[in-house]
Amino acid sequence: MTEIDEDALAEAYNRALALEKSGDHAAAALAYREVLALDPEDHGGAAVRLAAMGLGETPQKAPDAYVATLFDQHAEVFEDVLVDQLGYHVPVLVRQRLQALSLGPFRHLLDLGCGTGLTGGALRDMTGEMTGIDLSENMVEAAHEKDLYETLYVAEVVDFLDDNEDGPFDIITATDVLPYIGALEPLLFGAADNLDPGGLLIFSTETLPDTAFDGQGFKVGPKQRFAHAAAYVTERLDATGFDLVEMTEITVRLEEGAPTPGHLVIARLRPE
Repeated sequence: MTEIDEDALAEAYNRALALEKSGDHAAAALAYREVLALDPEDHGGAAVRLAAMGLGETPQKAPDAYVATLFDQHAEVFEDVLVDQLGYHVPVLVRQRLQALSLGPFRHLLDLGCGTGLTGGALRDMTGEMTGIDLSENMVEAAHEKDLYETLYVAEVVDFLDDNEDGPFDIITATDVLPYIGALEPLLFGAADNLDPGGLLIFSTETLPDTAFDGQGFKVGPKQRFAHAAAYVTERLDATGFDLVEMTEITVRLEEGAPTPGHLVIARLRPE
């Protein structure tokens, strides 16, 4: 792996951020392309920032190096910021919907993008065994300290689903994972391969007004996270072998005091 010129990278990235903040998006885009040339693995997420400005192609997902770096940096304050400051309560909503639909208890839960264990904590008493996966080593360490999961792995979720030999599971959760994934087929096919027939897949998405998608199924929103059109989500579920149980409109979080709209989706793998 080519050694990165950290000083040059920091200068280019800081210059790009300043130009973006000033509104000079054309100049910012040039600087972000310098960043990508210096750091092809894209630890700083230049590709998603370009896409958010409409000056770069929409990637299929956020770069692994960017996601790992982002969450490693925020692991210590993650729950304080996400729950207390941004009003994130999706794991509680997952529990409420499962109870309202009389779903569970479960034998073995797979928590994709488990983070510090917020979803695991919300569902711990509803499942016999829990496995957690996260790309951030620091997040997995924080989850480990809570002693919620029988097994924890540091891995990219689709890679894990491709290689996993621990399943099958009867429920898979992915809360606050899709904002870092654009194209859903790899995730959904992987989930289908790791679920019992009739098993549940539960995930949250962020979304935008339908007109903002310009006919696309997903795009990078103004906060550098992927948004998904509801129709795209339901189409991809059907194409990958899932029946929709319900899709609920939710507020995912607050961003600068404004609600971020999204969906909480529960789907069931069709028996073969």
